Amino acid sequence: MTPAIDTTLLTRRFGDFTAVENLNLTVEAGQFFGFLGPNGAGKSTTIKMLTGLLAPTSGTIRILGADLTQNSADLKRMIGVVPEGMALFGRLTASEYLRFVGRMYGLDRITTEQRTVELLDFMNLADEHKKLITDFSHGMQKKLALAAAVIHGPRILFLDEPFEGVDAIAAGTLKSMLQRMIARGATIFLTSHVLEIVERLCTHIGIIHRGQLVAQGSIEELRARSAPPPRPGEEALQQNTAPLTLEQIFLEIVGADRTGNLAAAPPEQELSWLS
Repeated sequence: MTPAIDTTLLTRRFGDFTAVENLNLTVEAGQFFGFLGPNGAGKSTTIKMLTGLLAPTSGTIRILGADLTQNSADLKRMIGVVPEGMALFGRLTASEYLRFVGRMYGLDRITTEQRTVELLDFMNLADEHKKLITDFSHGMQKKLALAAAVIHGPRILFLDEPFEGVDAIAAGTLKSMLQRMIARGATIFLTSHVLEIVERLCTHIGIIHRGQLVAQGSIEELRARSAPPPRPGEEALQQNTAPLTLEQIFLEIVGADRTGNLAAAPPEQELSWLS
Protein backbone atom coordinates (compact mmCIF):
# COMPACT_ATOMS: atom_id res chain seq x y z
CA MET A 1 0.00 0.00 0.00
CA THR A 2 1.23 3.49 -0.85
CA PRO A 3 2.30 5.40 2.29
CA ALA A 4 0.21 8.41 3.22
CA ILE A 5 3.37 10.41 3.99
CA ASP A 6 6.88 9.62 2.79
CA THR A 7 9.89 11.94 3.04
CA THR A 8 13.47 11.43 1.90
CA LEU A 9 16.37 13.47 3.28
CA LEU A 10 13.96 16.30 4.09
CA THR A 11 15.91 19.34 5.27
CA ARG A 12 15.02 22.91 6.18
CA ARG A 13 17.58 25.59 7.02
CA PHE A 14 17.06 29.13 8.22
CA GLY A 15 20.33 30.83 7.44
CA ASP A 16 23.01 28.98 9.37
CA PHE A 17 20.47 27.17 11.54
CA THR A 18 19.23 23.73 10.49
CA ALA A 19 15.73 23.18 11.88
CA VAL A 20 15.16 19.79 10.22
CA GLU A 21 17.97 17.62 8.85
CA ASN A 22 17.75 14.64 6.50
CA LEU A 23 14.35 13.49 7.75
CA ASN A 24 13.34 10.06 6.40
CA LEU A 25 9.79 9.63 7.65
CA THR A 26 7.15 7.11 6.58
CA VAL A 27 3.54 7.12 7.75
CA GLU A 28 1.38 4.32 6.37
CA ALA A 29 -2.19 4.97 5.26
CA GLY A 30 -4.70 4.53 8.07
CA GLN A 31 -2.21 5.09 10.90
CA PHE A 32 -2.80 7.33 13.90
CA PHE A 33 0.74 8.70 14.02
CA GLY A 34 2.18 10.69 16.93
CA PHE A 35 5.08 13.02 16.16
CA LEU A 36 6.95 13.94 19.32
CA GLY A 37 9.93 16.04 20.29
CA PRO A 38 11.15 18.62 22.82
CA ASN A 39 10.43 22.31 22.28
CA GLY A 40 12.37 23.56 19.28
CA ALA A 41 13.03 20.06 17.94
CA GLY A 42 11.52 20.81 14.52
CA LYS A 43 7.96 19.46 14.83
CA SER A 44 6.09 22.53 13.60
CA THR A 45 8.65 23.14 10.85
CA THR A 46 8.12 19.58 9.65
CA ILE A 47 4.33 19.96 9.61
CA LYS A 48 4.61 23.22 7.67
CA MET A 49 6.70 21.45 5.03
CA LEU A 50 4.41 18.41 4.88
CA THR A 51 1.37 20.65 4.32
CA GLY A 52 2.99 22.90 1.73
CA LEU A 53 3.18 25.99 3.94
CA LEU A 54 6.98 26.00 3.94
CA ALA A 55 9.30 24.96 1.13
CA PRO A 56 12.08 22.53 2.12
CA THR A 57 15.67 23.50 1.55
CA SER A 58 16.30 20.04 0.11
CA GLY A 59 14.79 16.56 0.05
CA THR A 60 11.49 15.20 -1.21
CA ILE A 61 7.96 14.91 0.16
CA ARG A 62 5.42 12.45 -1.20
CA ILE A 63 1.83 12.70 -0.02
CA LEU A 64 -0.45 9.80 -0.98
CA GLY A 65 2.21 8.71 -3.46
CA ALA A 66 2.50 12.07 -5.28
CA ASP A 67 5.30 14.62 -5.12
CA LEU A 68 4.05 17.56 -3.06
CA THR A 69 6.05 20.14 -5.01
CA GLN A 70 4.58 18.96 -8.31
CA ASN A 71 0.97 18.42 -7.17
CA SER A 72 0.58 20.98 -4.40
CA ALA A 73 -2.93 22.28 -5.18
CA ASP A 74 -4.45 18.82 -5.75
CA LEU A 75 -2.87 17.34 -2.63
CA LYS A 76 -3.92 20.23 -0.40
CA ARG A 77 -7.53 19.40 -1.22
CA MET A 78 -6.96 15.95 0.30
CA ILE A 79 -5.50 17.11 3.62
CA GLY A 80 -6.78 19.03 6.62
CA VAL A 81 -4.66 21.05 9.01
CA VAL A 82 -5.09 22.45 12.51
CA PRO A 83 -1.93 24.58 12.82
CA GLU A 84 -0.39 25.69 16.07
CA GLY A 85 -1.66 29.26 15.70
CA MET A 86 -5.01 28.27 14.13
CA ALA A 87 -5.02 31.40 11.86
CA LEU A 88 -8.79 31.96 11.97
CA PHE A 89 -10.57 34.99 10.50
CA GLY A 90 -11.65 36.76 13.68
CA ARG A 91 -14.17 39.16 12.10
CA LEU A 92 -16.36 36.33 10.78
CA THR A 93 -18.91 34.25 12.64
CA ALA A 94 -18.29 30.50 12.95
CA SER A 95 -20.86 29.65 10.28
CA GLU A 96 -19.46 32.27 7.88
CA TYR A 97 -15.98 30.91 8.37
CA LEU A 98 -16.98 27.27 7.75
CA ARG A 99 -18.94 28.24 4.64
CA PHE A 100 -15.89 30.09 3.33
CA VAL A 101 -13.56 27.14 4.03
CA GLY A 102 -15.97 24.64 2.47
CA ARG A 103 -16.21 26.67 -0.72
CA MET A 104 -12.42 27.08 -0.87
CA TYR A 105 -12.11 23.29 -0.78
CA GLY A 106 -14.48 23.08 -3.75
CA LEU A 107 -17.62 21.83 -2.00
CA ASP A 108 -20.92 22.89 -3.54
CA ARG A 109 -23.14 25.28 -1.60
CA ILE A 110 -25.66 22.68 -0.46
CA THR A 111 -23.00 20.28 0.84
CA THR A 112 -21.12 23.15 2.50
CA GLU A 113 -24.27 24.34 4.29
CA GLN A 114 -25.21 20.84 5.45
CA ARG A 115 -21.75 20.14 6.83
CA THR A 116 -21.51 23.58 8.44
CA VAL A 117 -24.73 23.00 10.39
CA GLU A 118 -23.67 19.47 11.38
CA LEU A 119 -20.19 20.52 12.48
CA LEU A 120 -21.38 23.49 14.56
CA ASP A 121 -23.86 21.22 16.31
CA PHE A 122 -21.24 18.51 16.84
CA MET A 123 -18.76 21.03 18.31
CA ASN A 124 -21.46 22.62 20.53
CA LEU A 125 -21.04 25.93 18.71
CA ALA A 126 -24.51 26.15 17.19
CA ASP A 127 -25.73 28.62 19.84
CA GLU A 128 -22.86 31.01 19.05
CA HIS A 129 -24.09 31.92 15.56
CA LYS A 130 -24.04 35.69 16.21
CA LYS A 131 -20.71 35.88 18.02
CA LEU A 132 -17.55 36.82 16.11
CA ILE A 133 -14.66 34.35 16.21
CA THR A 134 -12.45 36.95 17.85
CA ASP A 135 -14.79 36.83 20.88
CA PHE A 136 -14.53 33.03 21.17
CA SER A 137 -12.56 31.45 24.00
CA HIS A 138 -9.36 29.64 23.07
CA GLY A 139 -11.07 26.27 23.40
CA MET A 140 -13.95 27.34 21.17
CA GLN A 141 -11.52 28.58 18.53
CA LYS A 142 -9.69 25.25 18.70
CA LYS A 143 -12.93 23.35 18.07
CA LEU A 144 -13.77 25.64 15.15
CA ALA A 145 -10.31 25.13 13.66
CA LEU A 146 -10.81 21.37 13.82
CA ALA A 147 -14.25 21.69 12.23
CA ALA A 148 -12.73 23.66 9.36
CA ALA A 149 -9.98 21.04 8.95
CA VAL A 150 -12.45 18.17 8.44
CA ILE A 151 -15.32 19.86 6.56
CA HIS A 152 -14.10 18.47 3.21
CA GLY A 153 -13.48 14.92 4.49
CA PRO A 154 -9.64 14.89 4.28
CA ARG A 155 -7.67 11.72 3.69
CA ILE A 156 -4.86 13.02 5.92
CA LEU A 157 -5.39 15.23 8.97
CA PHE A 158 -2.49 17.16 10.52
CA LEU A 159 -3.04 18.24 14.13
CA ASP A 160 -0.62 20.50 16.01
CA GLU A 161 -1.56 20.49 19.73
CA PRO A 162 -5.30 19.98 19.01
CA PHE A 163 -6.36 19.47 22.64
CA GLU A 164 -4.64 22.52 24.11
CA GLY A 165 -7.21 24.67 25.90
CA VAL A 166 -10.08 22.25 25.20
CA ASP A 167 -12.20 21.13 28.16
CA ALA A 168 -12.45 17.46 29.11
CA ILE A 169 -15.95 16.95 27.67
CA ALA A 170 -15.04 18.50 24.32
CA ALA A 171 -11.75 16.58 24.25
CA GLY A 172 -13.63 13.31 24.65
CA THR A 173 -15.92 14.22 21.76
CA LEU A 174 -12.97 15.13 19.54
CA LYS A 175 -11.11 11.91 20.36
CA SER A 176 -14.17 9.88 19.43
CA MET A 177 -14.41 11.73 16.11
CA LEU A 178 -10.75 11.12 15.34
CA GLN A 179 -11.09 7.41 16.08
CA ARG A 180 -14.03 7.22 13.67
CA MET A 181 -11.93 8.90 10.99
CA ILE A 182 -9.23 6.27 11.47
CA ALA A 183 -11.85 3.50 11.25
CA ARG A 184 -12.92 4.90 7.88
CA GLY A 185 -9.36 4.80 6.52
CA ALA A 186 -8.09 8.33 7.14
CA THR A 187 -4.55 9.02 8.36
CA ILE A 188 -3.93 11.33 11.32
CA PHE A 189 -0.60 13.02 12.05
CA LEU A 190 -0.64 14.39 15.61
CA THR A 191 1.83 16.45 17.60
CA SER A 192 1.24 17.06 21.30
CA HIS A 193 3.24 17.56 24.47
CA VAL A 194 0.59 15.66 26.44
CA LEU A 195 2.11 12.22 26.11
CA GLU A 196 -0.76 10.48 27.89
CA ILE A 197 -3.09 11.55 25.06
CA VAL A 198 -0.63 10.43 22.40
CA GLU A 199 -0.18 7.06 24.09
CA ARG A 200 -3.94 6.56 24.32
CA LEU A 201 -4.69 7.51 20.71
CA CYS A 202 -1.69 6.72 18.54
CA THR A 203 -0.50 3.35 17.29
CA HIS A 204 2.80 4.57 15.81
CA ILE A 205 5.29 7.17 16.96
CA GLY A 206 8.09 9.25 15.49
CA ILE A 207 10.47 11.20 17.73
CA ILE A 208 12.47 14.16 16.46
CA HIS A 209 15.33 15.67 18.47
CA ARG A 210 17.48 18.60 17.39
CA GLY A 211 16.04 18.38 13.91
CA GLN A 212 16.78 14.69 13.38
CA LEU A 213 14.48 11.68 13.51
CA VAL A 214 15.84 9.57 16.36
CA ALA A 215 13.09 6.93 16.58
CA GLN A 216 10.15 5.63 14.59
CA GLY A 217 7.87 2.62 14.94
CA SER A 218 4.92 1.24 16.84
CA ILE A 219 4.71 1.95 20.56
CA GLU A 220 5.46 -1.73 21.21
CA GLU A 221 8.62 -1.54 19.08
CA LEU A 222 9.81 1.61 20.85
CA ARG A 223 9.00 0.06 24.22
CA ALA A 224 11.13 -2.99 23.38
CA ARG A 225 13.97 -0.76 22.19
CA SER A 226 13.95 1.34 25.38
CA ALA A 227 13.56 -1.46 27.91
CA PRO A 228 16.85 -2.32 29.65
CA PRO A 229 18.11 -5.87 29.11
CA PRO A 230 17.39 -8.16 32.07
CA ARG A 231 20.23 -9.19 34.30
CA PRO A 232 20.93 -12.90 34.72
CA GLY A 233 18.20 -14.47 36.78
CA GLU A 234 15.81 -11.50 36.43
CA GLU A 235 13.97 -12.64 33.29
CA ALA A 236 10.91 -13.85 35.19
CA LEU A 237 10.86 -10.69 37.33
CA GLN A 238 10.90 -8.46 34.24
CA GLN A 239 7.88 -10.27 32.80
CA ASN A 240 5.84 -9.08 35.80
CA THR A 241 7.08 -5.49 35.54
CA ALA A 242 4.69 -2.84 34.23
CA PRO A 243 5.50 -1.86 30.63
CA LEU A 244 7.24 1.45 30.05
CA THR A 245 4.97 4.40 29.51
CA LEU A 246 5.36 6.63 26.47
CA GLU A 247 6.76 9.33 28.73
CA GLN A 248 9.47 6.96 29.95
CA ILE A 249 10.22 5.89 26.37
CA PHE A 250 10.41 9.51 25.25
CA LEU A 251 12.76 10.50 28.06
CA GLU A 252 14.96 7.49 27.42
CA ILE A 253 15.31 8.24 23.71
CA VAL A 254 15.92 11.99 23.94
CA GLY A 255 18.53 11.59 26.67
CA ALA A 256 16.89 11.63 30.08
CA ASP A 257 16.55 8.89 32.64
CA ARG A 258 13.22 7.36 33.63
CA THR A 259 12.89 9.53 36.74
CA GLY A 260 12.64 12.60 34.52
CA ASN A 261 16.06 13.94 35.50
CA LEU A 262 18.05 15.17 32.53
CA ALA A 263 21.13 13.00 32.40
CA ALA A 264 23.28 15.79 30.94
CA ALA A 265 22.27 18.47 33.46
CA PRO A 266 25.10 19.31 35.89
CA PRO A 267 24.02 18.98 39.54
CA GLU A 268 25.06 22.56 40.37
CA GLN A 269 22.36 24.00 38.09
CA GLU A 270 19.58 25.04 40.43
CA LEU A 271 17.59 28.08 41.53
CA SER A 272 19.14 29.32 44.75
CA TRP A 273 15.92 30.84 46.13
CA LEU A 274 14.03 27.56 45.68
CA SER A 275 16.67 25.20 47.04
